[in-house]
Amino acid sequence: MDFRERVYSVLTVSDGERFFTSLSSLLPENTFYPVVRAGDAAAAKRALLERDFDVVLVNGTKADDRASKLAVDVCTSKNGIALLFVKRESYAEIYSKVADFGVLVLPVPSSPQTVVQALDWARAMRERLRGYEKTAQTVSQKMEEIRAVNRAKWLLIEVLKMTEADAHRYIEKQAMDRCVSKLEVAKGIINTYK
Repeated sequence: MDFRERVYSVLTVSDGERFFTSLSSLLPENTFYPVVRAGDAAAAKRALLERDFDVVLVNGTKADDRASKLAVDVCTSKNGIALLFVKRESYAEIYSKVADFGVLVLPVPSSPQTVVQALDWARAMRERLRGYEKTAQTVSQKMEEIRAVNRAKWLLIEVLKMTEADAHRYIEKQAMDRCVSKLEVAKGIINTYK
């Protein structure tokens, strides 16, 4: 799927209306929806508990570290991308603190074109994360199958006194004969002999 066809959920975090207003024209509804607003880091954390967001835009132009910490939390504990807006004079310092966590940092003021490019980078990063999520899910499912098949084999060895090779062949043959996965056969054996 071309990532341009995808719609990305966005959380914007700022205690000022100006931040929301300046971003609203750069977040077209056909690409970014819904766009949820949070007035501070605490409200953003509550919103993140309720749902996942693809992109989190954080106004970090205040002198405190809450915005940076929120952006790092998004990148380390969620599958979202954080774009942190900071004052130009503190860009280098904040970038050095958050870049290793995958936070995108943008100095303020920035042109609308630069912000749009940063949003494009965030979308591209989100798609890459989606690929990793699919791979991790596939590996997790495969591990579940391996554990279940091993448990079923040991039950067959213990209860029916099969050899390990015979138990393995039995599970594979049952899966082929019944046109089901080895996981389904293993779960059936586990339920039968548990």
